[in-house]
Amino acid sequence: MSDASFFGLTDKVAVVIGGGQGIGEATSVRLGEVGCDVAVVDLDQARAEAVADRVRALGRRATAIAIDVLDVEQASATIARVEADLGALGVMVTVVGQAETAGVLEITPAIWDSEHRRNLRYFFFYAQAAAKAMIHHGAGGVITAVGSITGIESAPTHAAYGAAKAGMINLVKSMAVELAADNIRLNVVAPGTIKTPRIVAGKDFGSWDALIRNSLIPQRRLGEAKEVADAIVFLSSIMATYITGATLAVDGGFTAQWLLGVGARKRAEAE
Repeated sequence: MSDASFFGLTDKVAVVIGGGQGIGEATSVRLGEVGCDVAVVDLDQARAEAVADRVRALGRRATAIAIDVLDVEQASATIARVEADLGALGVMVTVVGQAETAGVLEITPAIWDSEHRRNLRYFFFYAQAAAKAMIHHGAGGVITAVGSITGIESAPTHAAYGAAKAGMINLVKSMAVELAADNIRLNVVAPGTIKTPRIVAGKDFGSWDALIRNSLIPQRRLGEAKEVADAIVFLSSIMATYITGATLAVDGGFTAQWLLGVGARKRAEAE
């Protein structure tokens, strides 16, 4: 959409936590395209700066902040720096997350705690800090968390990650209810398998090809990072002003299908 005003996000200040690559990079750039000034927060300064440069090339202001967001003691200071650089915060997106492969009999307390720190704990404290800033300015705002379809369905071989993402979905609902009176909306975007650099470079990338061949993704392709970014922009925009506490799956239909239907379809194709 070339008309940025359509989204009602022109001159809004946005922060993307984990904005230096993959879905975070696509989201940072897409928010810039629809008129936001963007703070790119990433563990790697050079990566964050490269994305900030892409936003500046769109004619928007941008700042790059390198920080380990798992150190939640820095959450309030990070939001304060975003506002010092760009102005009052109106939009926050959190993208940081990672899954460790381990069966339920192999999960140790260290794995469990790590998965929740990387996928749930940091989100709460950054969302809390953002909400406090939005309330202070009195103009409300929007917070969107990038979750996962494994927070909706089962998560074999990475159950701790799935439990953290499911916790995020519930937490967002609770926060959405409590903060609605302050004109703050919170939602979750739950991607399926998205073609990010990390997925493509991963040792199990061939298994995604098999997933497509076996028709387990109805659209028969992996998703693109920009498609997740578009969903985030929608939820952040004036087109979604009555949507809060919701979870939007961006998964090519994966969670919509009944797996017995896959078998029926494959049999029909073989005849």
